[in-house]
Amino acid sequence: MRALLLLRERQIISERQFVDIVVWQLPRPAPGSRHGFKYRLAFVVDEVCVLRFDNEAGKGDHKHIGVEQVPYAFAGVVQLLTDFWNEIDKWRPR
Repeated sequence: MRALLLLRERQIISERQFVDIVVWQLPRPAPGSRHGFKYRLAFVVDEVCVLRFDNEAGKGDHKHIGVEQVPYAFAGVVQLLTDFWNEIDKWRPR
């Protein structure tokens, strides 16, 4: 099996904000991960990525909140998307 693109989308949130989401299903786990998915979910404000979930090769699952990088417990693609949008909701002013 080759890598299969599951999701690729860019959503414009406002004139200054957008979300970029890419999720691949892999034939085997990427280095540093225990699951068969490769992903990058980013929230960009004023051309600066303020929130990103990814599993960069060798680093495993983690998220970036501003300049801070913290581990992320991957529990499936649906949960990943839910967690990402929940983090965006926390970040955005009400």
